[in-house]
Amino acid sequence: MQASFLILAQAAPAGGGGGGLLGMLVPMLLIFALFYFMMIRPQQRKEKERQKMIAELRAGQRVIFAGGLIGTIYEARPQTFLIEVASGTRIEVARGAVSRTLKEGEAPVVDPRA
Repeated sequence: MQASFLILAQAAPAGGGGGGLLGMLVPMLLIFALFYFMMIRPQQRKEKERQKMIAELRAGQRVIFAGGLIGTIYEARPQTFLIEVASGTRIEVARGAVSRTLKEGEAPVVDPRA
């Protein structure tokens, strides 16, 4: 870590002339690149996987929605799902509200940090 600071310090011009902007720009670009690869890219990948999961949902699967609602998909429509939350009780919910699916026999444990 100290070696990288040493290299950056040596790369900066000694006389505070026109190189000041370049000397500030390089570290800012490095920070942005690090931020992109550590924060933005993984989040984009996670959202892409979520969208794929939503597209593959079919009738009969149990799901948890963002608001904490748990139910079984009764009918998959283009923009919504018809969800059966109790015997004979069906509601219509937007596809984007799906948080995750429940496997057969899995208890619906909701993460309080999410």
